This record gives sequence, structure tokens and C-alpha cells, in this order.
Amino acid sequence: MCYFSLLGHWSRSLISVQRVQLSLDLMTLFYSHLFTIFCHTVLDCHQTKLSTKCCLLHTDFLSPQPSVNLRDLGLSDLRVGQLDELLNRLLPSLGSEDGPATSRWRTSHVSAESFFHNKHGEEIYVVGCTLSIYKIKNTLRVQNRGFKTLRKSRRVQSGYAGPAEPEGYTTTFMKGLLLRPDKAPEAESLDQVVKLKNLPGDQQDAFKSGFTEGFMKSQAFTQRTQDSLRRTRLILLVLLLVGIYGLSRTPFLSVRFRTTSGLDSQVDPVQVKSVTFEHVKGAEEAKNELQDVVEFLKNPQKFTVLGGKLPKGILLIGPPGTGKTLLARAVAGEADVPFFYASGSEFDEMFVGVGASRIRNLFKEAKANAPCVIFIDELDSVGGKRIESPMHPYSRQTINQLLAEMDGFKPNEGVIVIGATNFAEALDNALVRPGRFDMQVTVPRPDVKGRTEILNWYLQKIKVDPNVNAEIIARGTVGFTGAELENLVNQAALKAAMDGLDLVTMKELEFSKDKILMGPERKSVEIDKKNKQITAYHESGHAIVAYYTKDAMPINKATIMPRGPTLGHVSMLPENDRWSETRAQLLAQMDVSMGGRVAEELIFGDDYITTGASSDFDGATKIAKMMVTRFGMSDKLGVMTYADLTKQSPETQAAIEKEVRVLLKDSYERAKNLLKTYSDEHKTLAEALLTYETLDAKEIKLVLEGKSLDPR
Repeated sequence: MCYFSLLGHWSRSLISVQRVQLSLDLMTLFYSHLFTIFCHTVLDCHQTKLSTKCCLLHTDFLSPQPSVNLRDLGLSDLRVGQLDELLNRLLPSLGSEDGPATSRWRTSHVSAESFFHNKHGEEIYVVGCTLSIYKIKNTLRVQNRGFKTLRKSRRVQSGYAGPAEPEGYTTTFMKGLLLRPDKAPEAESLDQVVKLKNLPGDQQDAFKSGFTEGFMKSQAFTQRTQDSLRRTRLILLVLLLVGIYGLSRTPFLSVRFRTTSGLDSQVDPVQVKSVTFEHVKGAEEAKNELQDVVEFLKNPQKFTVLGGKLPKGILLIGPPGTGKTLLARAVAGEADVPFFYASGSEFDEMFVGVGASRIRNLFKEAKANAPCVIFIDELDSVGGKRIESPMHPYSRQTINQLLAEMDGFKPNEGVIVIGATNFAEALDNALVRPGRFDMQVTVPRPDVKGRTEILNWYLQKIKVDPNVNAEIIARGTVGFTGAELENLVNQAALKAAMDGLDLVTMKELEFSKDKILMGPERKSVEIDKKNKQITAYHESGHAIVAYYTKDAMPINKATIMPRGPTLGHVSMLPENDRWSETRAQLLAQMDVSMGGRVAEELIFGDDYITTGASSDFDGATKIAKMMVTRFGMSDKLGVMTYADLTKQSPETQAAIEKEVRVLLKDSYERAKNLLKTYSDEHKTLAEALLTYETLDAKEIKLVLEGKSLDPR
């Protein structure tokens, strides 16, 4: 009835439109609206599950005798032909041509393009309305889906219980299939399962045998899998243990593994027989002190008979490279007792308590081998002053253990501790007191005699020219340590080898000395003529002031060859070792430092002074500040030291700065007056440097005396 009612309304609307002769545009809108209403009506009929398909409805519509009277619907003027023509235009292909389906719904296992196609087994049609202006196609009935719809089908009553859960495939399910009480009653026994399946008699035995065979195979497969997993785990565990053992035996990792653990209890003594006191040169006083210790170790009764005791500790203090470690090795070679070596940085690690544990192990082993010697190099690393620090709250455990082992409640007889450091100010006061380190031996830089002995010792190890005089080299190396002298000889030997010489001569030794004092030559640097001229007058200004100033150090060499970070250099060395310096000597050093800037100002003018005098001003300012604040050489401030300027009052700081400025200004004026006085000599020396690039002390003297130099 709903169909015919709607069709009646549509027909009356169509007739009224024909009668009033609406425009063609209004007819287009009418047909579109008519088609939309009809599509929604058809979809509503599908949702109410009509028993007849759309194809049958189409057949009923085309029947010549409708089941509803048109007069009752108010459509008495509408002819049957007009109604038939209208339906043919709206539904030209409705219905199925293949005949009735065998079932109400079509079962499809492949997702089609639309729900209608899946349900009815045929593609959806598109109704087209052909108009005089354009063609309208409406696709409102097409259902577009961007995903697959999961539909639960009605389970067939054939014993199929749906897909099994993941648990159903496990071994536990196979074992408890017939015994689990939470399963359905049919799972209690295999016979009941067979009965419920209504299998014929000839298939029951086959079902039972198949079930049993599958169950046994699954059991066997599970057992083999478990055995394989156990074997694999065992093999991997063995390989892991072997790998860890192998890594622990390597030289580097084994040390790291053992030291990090903090459980090492075995400390082996070091046997040093190749070093004796004969190898120690330039430190006679320190060597004599340690020779007494060796005598204590060799013959302790000689000293204990008078009631004396062996010293517990000896602290070696001195700059780096003076031979502190060499002295300890000489003690080990001379004493003929067990010698235990440790570095201060070896005790502490990342774990708390490792340092104290190693101290205990070290002294435990040393006590077992008494009398013996323990040498701790870089003692300040482990024996530094104890401070309250939240960053390292457990850092005091190591030094506390060291203090207890050296002089604690338990006696420590027969073990002598030798410590070496170049930073004695950082050591804890409790560590350096008598009873722990009874003796403090200072190992200073060697003097001229000591340097001569050291040079002769190392020159014996290389092929050297007989004319080489070690004393001359020693006088020109004031302040050199034993390590620096060894490096000097080694550099000379390398230079001779590179030049293809058979022997090391004085030339190679002088070259090595200049390389250490002034830096290596940079011959590849290209300097323009103007900068080279400025450098020559700058360096000759230093040399002139040094040569004509009474208390200045003698000139060793002057050069405009770039060396290290500088473009030129004037080297000065004292004739003898200076143990202290006078006020006149300090002022002379300041005047020499000012000579370079003064020369630039006098020769090239104020607009052409360079930055090359920055290091000279640094040295002069440092000397002037020490004269005022440390040496008491200021007339205004008097004999008073000012160690920390930040703690002084603003007035005092201003007074100190004023005195320093006065000293620097006076030094600058003295250098300017001297260069004005010897301007001719200054120009002559600068021209000689431009010609020869490098002049030694003798050549500088000849140039200033107006004599000519030998051609090179």
C-alpha cells in the first residue's frame, strides 16, 4: 500500500506539472526529488525484511490489473499506460533475470563492492533519468565501505564449536583434555565424544586411533622440543662462562677486572737489581739520606743496639723530573729486600671502600715479607688533605686507612714507606708528621756540577765527538732538571742521525738546547719584509738593553727565525746559578722586557707599534707586582706582603696598583733613554739580524764593537 500511495502522489504531481507547463528546470528538480524519495522507500522496505524481492515488485507493478483501485487513491484521471511508462523510466532493470534463488539469502565468502551485492548476489544498478538538458545519475543506493565487516554466521549444528582459543593448542590442553572438570561433559572421556558425534561403528575405531596417534606425536614433539631447549641453554651458559674467563685473562681487561673488584689480596714485590745509587747523579744530599735507610735495612742491629728505631717513612719532595722515582728504584736495588711499588691513583676506584681495602692488602703482604720497602709514587693523589665535601663523602677512607697502617694501634715494624710528590702543600698534616714520615728529603734541581755529571752520564751512552765539553752545555742550561738534560742529549743524537753524521758534536747539542729553550724552528713560515724588519728591530731592542744594562743576564742568542709561537726570541742565561735575585737584577729584567716596545716606538712611531710586546708586558708586570706585594721592595708600602689582594681594602689595592704602575713607567723610560743613547748600535744589530737571522753571544759582541762577521 505504501508503494501505491507514494506512486499516487508522484502521479498527481506529474499531472499537475504537465498541466501548468512548468519550465524545464522545475521538471529536472522534480524528477531528482522523486527518485530520492523512491530510493529511501525501497531501502525501508528492505530493512523490514519483506519476503518478496525487488524484482517481483517490479513484475507486480507492470501487471495490467493492479490490486489497488486508483479511484480510492484519488488518481482516477491517471491511465494505466501512464503509470506503466513512469515505472519503466524509474526502474528500468529492477528484478533478477536468473530466476528465483534457492535460498532466502545468498552466502558469500568473498567481500564484494557493496553490501547489496553480498546479500543478493547481483550488482547494484544506477537509475538514470534522461532529460532534455543533461543526464542525472543518482547513486544514493550505493554503499561504499572502507573496511571489511566482520559478520558472525549462524553456527551449523554439526559439532563445530568455532575456532579454538590459543590455549587449545598447548600441551596442557592435550594432557587435560579428558580430565579437566571445567570442560563440557563430552570432554570427560573419548567414548562419550564418539557417541556425541554419532559416528558409524566402522569410523569410531578410526577416530580413536587417530586421536591417540596425534596425542602421542604431540607428546613426543613436546619432549624433543624441551630437550633441545635444555641443551641449547646449557651450551650458551658454557660459552658465556668461557668468554668471561677468556676476557678476564687478557692483559688489560684482567687488570681492570681485578682492580675494580677490590678483592685482590696478593701483592707481588718488585725485583729491581739493575738500578743502584751509581745511576743517581746531581742529587748527592738526597742520595746520602737514602743510603742511611739502606744501611738500616741491611744491618738493623747496628742502630737498634743503642735503642734507636728504624724510620717508618721517608718523603721525597721536589719539582718534576729531579729523580725522586729514580732514587726509590736505587733503594730497591741496593737494599736487597722486597720492594713493593704502588701509585697513588691506583687505590681509589668507582666503588666505595676499594681504596682502603687495597691499602690493607698492601701492608698485609709487606708485613709478611718484612723487612721491606713500600714506595708510593704521587703520594698527593691518595694523601691529600681531608675536607668536608658532599660530593665525595667517602674519600677519606683511603687516607685514614693509610694513616692507621703507618702509625696506628697495631705496631708496624720492619716496613719502610717511601713517598714521592711534587705537590707537598696538598698533603694532609697528619700524614707528614713524625711517626709516619719521619724524614723529608728535598730533591732540588741540579746545580752546574750536578748538570755536568748528568750530561756526562748520558753522553756515555751515545757516540759523541771527543771535543764535546759537557761543562759548557751545563752552564748554558741553568734550571734544567735531569729529565730535561736527558731529553737534550737524546734530541742531539736524533739530529745527528737525521743529518747523517757518525758522531754528536757541540753543534747538535746547541741546536737541541735552543730547541728546548726557544722552541723548534719554523722555516716554512713566509714573513713579508715589513714584518721581518719590525721583528729585527724589536729583538735587537731587547738585546741592546740587555747588553748595556749592568745587572741584566748575559745574552745567549738572538734570532728572528720563528720558533714556537713567537716570530723572534732573545735567549739569556746567567753565568752562574742564581739562588736569589737583587732589586737591581729584577729592575734590569723589567728594562729588558720593555726594550722591544720602546724600539718599535722609536723606529716606526706610535702608529706602528705591534702586539708582539704582550708577553713582555706580562713578564714585567709580574715582576713589578711581586716586588710590591711579596718582596717588600716598595718605598711607599714598605716591607709588607699582600698575598691575597682580594682580601685587601680598596685603598690598599689602589696603592698597590699605583706602585706597580710607577715601577713599570720608570722601567719604560730607562729603556727608552738607553736605546736613544745607543741608536747606532741598535740599527747595526738589527741589520745583522736581517742578514744572518740568528746571532750567538760572541757574534752580538762583535757586531756591537763594530767588527765584521765571518760569512756563512
